Amino acid sequence: MRYVSTRGEAPSRDFDGVLLAGLAEDGGLFLPETWPVLTAAEWRALRGLPYPALAARIVALFTGGQPDEATLRTLLEEAYAGFGHKAVCPLVQLDARTFALELFHGPTLAFKDMAMQGLGRLFDQTLARRGQRVTIVGATSGDTGSAAIEACRDRAAVDIVILHPEGRTSEVQRRQMTTVLSPNVANLAVAGSFDDCQDLVKAMFADAAFRTEMSLAAVNSINWARVALQIPYYVAAALALGAPDREVAFSVPTGNFGNVLAAWVARRMGLPISQLIVGSNRNDILVRFLSANDMTVRAVEPSLSPSMDIQVSSNFERLLFELLGRDPKATAETMRRFRTEGRMPVPDLAWREVSQVFRGFALDDAGTLAEIARLHRECGYLADPHTAIGTAAALAVPPADPAVPVVVAATAHPAKFPDAVRQATGIIAPLPPRLSDLYERPERLTRLPADLEAVEAFVRSHARRNAA
Repeated sequence: MRYVSTRGEAPSRDFDGVLLAGLAEDGGLFLPETWPVLTAAEWRALRGLPYPALAARIVALFTGGQPDEATLRTLLEEAYAGFGHKAVCPLVQLDARTFALELFHGPTLAFKDMAMQGLGRLFDQTLARRGQRVTIVGATSGDTGSAAIEACRDRAAVDIVILHPEGRTSEVQRRQMTTVLSPNVANLAVAGSFDDCQDLVKAMFADAAFRTEMSLAAVNSINWARVALQIPYYVAAALALGAPDREVAFSVPTGNFGNVLAAWVARRMGLPISQLIVGSNRNDILVRFLSANDMTVRAVEPSLSPSMDIQVSSNFERLLFELLGRDPKATAETMRRFRTEGRMPVPDLAWREVSQVFRGFALDDAGTLAEIARLHRECGYLADPHTAIGTAAALAVPPADPAVPVVVAATAHPAKFPDAVRQATGIIAPLPPRLSDLYERPERLTRLPADLEAVEAFVRSHARRNAA
């Protein structure tokens, strides 16, 4: 299995190379040269497997044998052993047609744990085999950072620096990052938005000298390995509901597009997914694109669902590459114009193709609170704001065939957003016992402006201090 950049100027790599590189040197994102496709019989053979075994089988299709399926199964059994539910990612039925796929039973109570716990172990295994050390830099709108830190804390060959937009995460999200005092972990509170943080991370990877000096690696969903580790839970949910002999649809609250892209990959591999519903908040650039081919950047507005407070969805570039016939020059030019003009010129033919599979729905804060209240009142289900947007989207733009079940990606535990849940329902969602003292733990973070030179200087000092 080899991987190519969406922009065509970076050398191809194997899975090891993609894992450690993250972003391609040309600024593009890595994708497999060819997609593995399973037959109906091969999908059926996966039914009934424990989740770690199923995940290992799927991810092994992308590793080219390094690591092999047996090694992956061992790593993933360890990764999911500490999750708070024996099913790892259980399905909960909400009504006759709608199901919640609970992805928040990991250590940081968010769906990012599903990939991050495996990714941390993949880094360990690969770096030990190659005798290398890396510095991970990542940007977070709330959940990626804590999941990455939890997966990488105290690892011998990894230093990690996470950038978050100061004042734009929930208090639980911030404290899950800043109360980890492991020496290899550093948190930067950046004066700006998530898009500013993401741009700084991309700029560090684009700085070839700095990237080499620091041996930079990525844990954001720009890293293909993270997307690969997200595909299995869509497979597990579809199989549980009758695939490949029955179609299924997914509704995914979406920010950086990596989570819903993983569902699209499962569809590309032959899983009968009839529709992918993208849920957004007031930062509705993806919904505007899907409804009217309008990918125009606006100012990021804070909301009750901060993990979706994004205007530039990095992973969309991977889908764009496919829509443009895997033409790297056209992809690079389209992304260049998007950055310079603030609008992505997607040809109508490509837009019509994507809008046949993807639907979009946006919900403001008032609607989000109303949906949290409705879920609790009608279904007895306590949802966080992101999940509520996913359920509202599933109701608003369901598949035309009423026999097709809709699975909503429940991406965060309600206790991560206690203020919104209390405002909507009057209920204080308690943190699990292992996090009950979170508000009393000391925090450690550094505040910096959205300035590349200042951020690079901090990353350099952090990595050198730990390597000494």
